[in-house]
Amino acid sequence: MTGDPGPKPYQRKEILVDGIETSYLEAGSGKPVVLLHGGEFGGEAEACWEATIPALAEHFRVIAPDLLGFGHTAKVIDFVDGRLRRVRHLARFLEIMRISGAPCVGNSMGGMLLLFDAASEHPLLHPQKIVTISGGGALEMESPHTIALFDYDGSVEGMRKIVTALFHDKKWYDDDAYLERRRASSLLPGAWEAVSAARFRRPVELQQARAPSAIDYSRIATDTLIIAGEQDKIKPYGWWEELTSQMAKARVLLVAEAGHCSQLEQPDEVNRALIAFLGED
Repeated sequence: MTGDPGPKPYQRKEILVDGIETSYLEAGSGKPVVLLHGGEFGGEAEACWEATIPALAEHFRVIAPDLLGFGHTAKVIDFVDGRLRRVRHLARFLEIMRISGAPCVGNSMGGMLLLFDAASEHPLLHPQKIVTISGGGALEMESPHTIALFDYDGSVEGMRKIVTALFHDKKWYDDDAYLERRRASSLLPGAWEAVSAARFRRPVELQQARAPSAIDYSRIATDTLIIAGEQDKIKPYGWWEELTSQMAKARVLLVAEAGHCSQLEQPDEVNRALIAFLGED
């Protein structure tokens, strides 16, 4: 955890997905596993999975894309159904990479996208397994930490509020070099605008014109591991019960001394759980 993560045990690559510039990280060999990052300002594959990729790459071929609108992937926004457009782009990416159906791990927004697709009437991804890390379920909408994720002005202090919201241990948001690295990602050309646009909300009197967006977890039959940080600041304690009470094949790992990004705060525990779950037949 520093501003400079040092030598990178993965390669960054670029491909076109139906004409859309798409960036991804790749490491390891063998059975493919796909990692999907969160949707905060500055969210992208490297920042989310830098403590995960090296461990998983010893057992799997790891693919971690920058999702549509984030990181080094094209900043394309769909104001009608942004989630579905992002899932469609991801599905085509996996098809072009010839890894459709690979197990998928998602943090926050990444996990929510997996659950959204799996619960849909016509799913596109069909992963063999799903891991969601702090993705799905309710948010603490009145929390100042949740508000910080929506209200970001591009400043160092604005990024400090975001990192404070995401992490339990203060060492993360007291590390100026780490904050600056996150901030630099949030200020890539088009990055701030793309994430801000996804947070637009209609006036109250117009909101009823939008289709309901709740996820029906009872429709999900995929074998799923739910990983929750015990000190998550932006989700109510026990949020995972909304999922496990409805999903046929869901299990939970509760990680102590971790917030919304337990894969970064407690990488050894989370990596062991991922390797064991993803390696099961």
